[in-house]
Amino acid sequence: MTQLIAMQGGYRLLPFRFMRLGGQSSREILVTTDTGEYIFLSEEQLRALVDRQLRPGTALYKDLLARHFIYEPDGHDPLPEMAAQYLSRKDFLKQGPALHLFVTTLRCNHTCQYCQVSRAPLGGAGHDMSEMDARHAVSRMFESSSDVLTVEFQGGEPLLAFPRIRQIVEEVVERNSREKRNVQFVITSTLHHLDESILDFAATHRIQFSTSLDGPAALHNANRPTPTRDAYERTVEGIHRVRARLGTDAVSALTTLTARSLEQPEAIIDEYVRQGLSSISLRPLSPYGFATKSAQRLAYPMARYLAFYHRALDYLLALNSQGTYLVESYTALLLNNVLTPFSSGYVDLRSPLGAGLGALVYNYDGDVYPSDEARMLVEMGEKGLRLGNVQQPLHELLASPAMQLLLASGVAETLPGCNDCALVPYCGSDPIEHYARQGDPVGHRAFSAFCQKNMELLRHLFVLLRDGSEETQRILLSWLSRRSLADVSLPGYRG
Repeated sequence: MTQLIAMQGGYRLLPFRFMRLGGQSSREILVTTDTGEYIFLSEEQLRALVDRQLRPGTALYKDLLARHFIYEPDGHDPLPEMAAQYLSRKDFLKQGPALHLFVTTLRCNHTCQYCQVSRAPLGGAGHDMSEMDARHAVSRMFESSSDVLTVEFQGGEPLLAFPRIRQIVEEVVERNSREKRNVQFVITSTLHHLDESILDFAATHRIQFSTSLDGPAALHNANRPTPTRDAYERTVEGIHRVRARLGTDAVSALTTLTARSLEQPEAIIDEYVRQGLSSISLRPLSPYGFATKSAQRLAYPMARYLAFYHRALDYLLALNSQGTYLVESYTALLLNNVLTPFSSGYVDLRSPLGAGLGALVYNYDGDVYPSDEARMLVEMGEKGLRLGNVQQPLHELLASPAMQLLLASGVAETLPGCNDCALVPYCGSDPIEHYARQGDPVGHRAFSAFCQKNMELLRHLFVLLRDGSEETQRILLSWLSRRSLADVSLPGYRG
């Protein structure tokens, strides 16, 4: 609930929101500002704050003053500092789209039950990006004003169209010899189709790989079947090959959680430890594309995912305290939004939205979408979020009716249910998810799986920051900084 109360004399209140966290602490109320500052207060302290009963000179008074919950009319003007903080958090708005996804093919040798996109047979025709569309897409990418550009190749299985990847990378490198941008390349792949020529090319251009590892062999093979029934073995072999040729950090992995996955968080995490991976992303099932057809067999209520997440996070914290460094990537993104004045860069946690403004997808057929999720909606018969074609200039794509629809519902601070939420400074709007689940880009936050997930994960994170042991807080900070636990010291007291 936003509080802005005009007073006569003494200190004045600046805008803030609050919510009850629960837990054992007497400071059960989280209070936040638009600039992302936060503090934990007891109910008595909150009432004293609002009723203007706080005594100047106390530690709490000084803390609230420094973090811009209050100000003194005859004292320091807080607005320039607050404006600078807010501009820093929304700095991504001054940039153009930085993430550019090239869907080089729909062909794939997997038949994953939770797949979000249609699949084409390995030898199928008409499912690969053309040379001309690829060239146009590269031109659209360089029309972005972003100094940092990430080129990510997706599919299907993008390595099945490696000549197209080679073309795009070489054209980007040649163009960038004049543009002087900071360009990164990532291939999202099963790693089953690696060969030495691909690894040589990746080494030359410092290409990174991202793959899926759903857990131990039985679980991975059940979730991601192939005709030869050896998906796990070939993926693990691919991870080892990339590391041996390109270095330990050249490959990352994530897991998609089916109903059977939720029964074994420790086994999934142990598999990542066994493979020597430094991060794990515990993703719930998506509501897009082919995944909706398997929902009855694979899906679960969000409450089950959240119970899994709590158990998995407890296990991860225990492992880290014992010397095994393994980051939960989504938690690290949330920590970035809470503990730093900068955006995480993750488009789903941006407000205004990241889709289109921060990311673009060039489909195999030349169509352009604001996000991979918008592309996946095509598989559900929904083409309303198509921005246009790669032959259109970027400014035209970003002025399309679909983009205007998303922009109108893409500012979380203005949405019913979000505008008075204490967690909105750290969250996003994600209108595409609500469009997919509820048929409306604004959606109804009370029934939103996106809100249910992020509100509980953030709430739990704040409880850990408030009540967690010094060891737990050092672990969380090590995830944020991506440094070993021994190198991390706790910052000043936060509330």
